[in-house]
Amino acid sequence: MDKEEKTVIRRSVPEDGGVPQLALPRTIHLIPMDKIAGFDVRPGFYEINGATAIPGGVNFTIYSHGATSIELLLFKREAQEPYAVLPFPDRYRIGNVYSMIVFKLDIEEFEYAYRVDGPYEPEKGLIFDRTKYLLDPFAKAVTGQSRWGTTVPKGQHYKARVVRDDFDWGNMQRPLIPMEDLIIYELHVRGFTRDASSGVRNPGTFAGLMEKIPYLKSLGVNAIELMPIFEFDEMQDYRVWEGRELCNYWGYSTVSFFSPNTSYTASTEYNREGNELKKLIWALHREGIEVYLDVVFNHTAEGNEMGPFFSFKGLDNNIYYLLTPDGSYYNFSGCGNTLNCNHPIVHQMILSCLRYWVTTYRVDGFRFDLASILGRNEDGTPMNKPPLLQAMAFDPILGDVKLIAEAWDASGLYQVGSFPAWNRWAEWNGRYRDDIRRYLKGDAGVAQSAALRIVGSRDIYEPNTRKNASVNFITCHDGFTLWDLYTYSEKHNEKNGWGNTDGANDNNSWNCGVEGETSDPRINALRRRMIRNAFALLMCSRGFPMFLAGDEFGNTQFGNNNAYCQDNITSWLDWNLLEKNKDIFTFFQYMIRFRKEHRVLRANVSDGACGLPDVSFHGVEPWHEHFEDHERYVGVLFSGWERDTGPQVIYVASNAYWEELRVNLPHLPASMCWELAADTFEEELLPVRKLTAGNSFTIRPRSVMIFVGR
Repeated sequence: MDKEEKTVIRRSVPEDGGVPQLALPRTIHLIPMDKIAGFDVRPGFYEINGATAIPGGVNFTIYSHGATSIELLLFKREAQEPYAVLPFPDRYRIGNVYSMIVFKLDIEEFEYAYRVDGPYEPEKGLIFDRTKYLLDPFAKAVTGQSRWGTTVPKGQHYKARVVRDDFDWGNMQRPLIPMEDLIIYELHVRGFTRDASSGVRNPGTFAGLMEKIPYLKSLGVNAIELMPIFEFDEMQDYRVWEGRELCNYWGYSTVSFFSPNTSYTASTEYNREGNELKKLIWALHREGIEVYLDVVFNHTAEGNEMGPFFSFKGLDNNIYYLLTPDGSYYNFSGCGNTLNCNHPIVHQMILSCLRYWVTTYRVDGFRFDLASILGRNEDGTPMNKPPLLQAMAFDPILGDVKLIAEAWDASGLYQVGSFPAWNRWAEWNGRYRDDIRRYLKGDAGVAQSAALRIVGSRDIYEPNTRKNASVNFITCHDGFTLWDLYTYSEKHNEKNGWGNTDGANDNNSWNCGVEGETSDPRINALRRRMIRNAFALLMCSRGFPMFLAGDEFGNTQFGNNNAYCQDNITSWLDWNLLEKNKDIFTFFQYMIRFRKEHRVLRANVSDGACGLPDVSFHGVEPWHEHFEDHERYVGVLFSGWERDTGPQVIYVASNAYWEELRVNLPHLPASMCWELAADTFEEELLPVRKLTAGNSFTIRPRSVMIFVGR
């Protein structure tokens, strides 16, 4: 021990000459206490999970309930075998937590993993294997993943790097947009700019997305939902089908919950992983755009009994996963395993993860994939008040963060309208998607349901207990694009290699008379009109809307409604279509702007105005409270009053019938008249104009008209 590093122990002598008392030690600074494998070490900071750089060294903390011993493995950069193995001494363990400071480590010169020993009793879910190299569950960066589409050498193990968090957020303020004002744009980081038509310098990356921020501003969206950006291995399910390379393109198979996907960066960020993503979020916030992450806590990439073994299986398999009585994996995710989310250990890890992304990356919200799994008990049964979901709802760090649930799972648990919420959780409203799709294509018996969806699904979400609960969407990554919704009546997933058996069969789509692309101008005009119809209703519905990137310019996936494995033009946005379908883009811009200008479409601003209620239903004659099964016309009236704007009255007319109809509007006060703000039958936007025929108008086949009372 160096003289300057010694601990000084002093004895204080009482003035009365009594027995000297041992004083508390005065430690000049942290000093080594042991030497292991040639490294100076000492017990670490037990409450700091993962690997953390500290003055003079690195703190390593990991926990396992069932382990009998744990070893820290140090590797030279990109090496496959460790250059040092450091067993944790028994005295470095408190409870089930192992912690050790290793001195004089340069974080830029090593990578790390663990080996864990313990009992092997598969029937009890215990499958410890000391031969496996294990990834730290709290790793902030995973090595070997930075080059997209590169197959890792056989037998390569996941390893982690220590990340130095030195990004300066300055005085950046998060937008904190009220939920009622949100317009969410779902996108895939790679697919958004990967095609050369995007025109960006760094295609398929966070940097490439940052180059498109002016475009997002011009479109008018104020929140983007990023499909999974947690580290995943796109090559895990790699295969070749008819000469086409297929991979895990979407990324719904998490390798590390705390690590950003390094293959989404334009440059390699050794020990600074995440900085490019942080720059992107900072730039989006500067423009008033929120950032939500699509997170996958329902399962991991370790799969079932036949799957890989790289992290949780080797730490506490019987804790992290839902297991059957014989030690097999429950599969409520459809991906081989199911995380045991409400076990206290997993519960704590997930909360820590969310807090990390909010505090370190300033993320504004999360969309939880197959979120109903997060409410299952250890035997797989749904819980009434799931501890994890409740903890998220009341967590202080997450207090102003949007929480959005995909309120179902792969085993038939469907909780749209009944997801445990504490007036805090929102839901992807799958019933909105299904009812609006069926209505628009002309199905009988759905007019009433469509009307209810437009006014905020009050039959599903009680306004006082489920405020701002409905995320309205017609399209998302999972299913047809909006263009394909009206181009294909059947899915066409043959190129996925499963004989077109994958993907949903109940799409409620309509090809408008011809399957696939056509040169028929009448059908193409109808398809464009159907797209305008869908977006007009979406923008005129209570709740908050979400749509899929590329829908605004007619992007197609060529009839593939399950493009999870297509890292090619099937999934990549074709930006050439922006110019080809400029009319669609212009209509999207207009309707987004119209929604922003009329708060009455977004929220109940009062109990009504001008003698009209807040919301009301209308048929071809006014005040039509209930629609018969044969009806295909729906009129919805919104009214309200605000001090700054005065009365707001909007009437949304929708004709899903294949013939024109004559319609009478509700009467307005004598001082007001109806103006036509939009008519989707017109191929081009027309100026707002007064209704010349009093309260009567003709709505043409399969179209939407929007009127404003002034």
